Amino acid sequence: MKVEQISVFLENKSGRLAEVMRVLGGAGINIRALSIADTSDFGILRIIVNDKDKALAVLKDKDFTVSKTEVVAVEVADTPGGLSKILDLLDRQGVNVEYMYAFIERSSDNAVIIFRFDENDKAIKVLLGAGITILDGSKVYNI
Repeated sequence: MKVEQISVFLENKSGRLAEVMRVLGGAGINIRALSIADTSDFGILRIIVNDKDKALAVLKDKDFTVSKTEVVAVEVADTPGGLSKILDLLDRQGVNVEYMYAFIERSSDNAVIIFRFDENDKAIKVLLGAGITILDGSKVYNI
């Protein structure tokens, strides 16, 4: 029920993000979701792609610093308060959200939120117990 995300560490300078996109596009890798956070010196690009192993290989081959992280893809009603309900449930159970980002499925009335929790297994148990849909990697990589 976990999804593998790739994190790419980038110097905060012009053209580095474009270079990552050229490398991935040139390798035929499709990005399904992304988030970028930055400081004055560097950024962290977090991506979900259709072929994570190939993406890791081509980025490492071009000397990018990359790592894999397990995250959880949660289907959330794309309505006002949909995310609040999920976060309230997690809060009541003491599950901490380290970070999150979202995307919308083209053929659904739901959003997909990518979560990194302090305790992924506990979060999955809480969410499933409340009837919340968690997407597996094969679904997310091919959305």
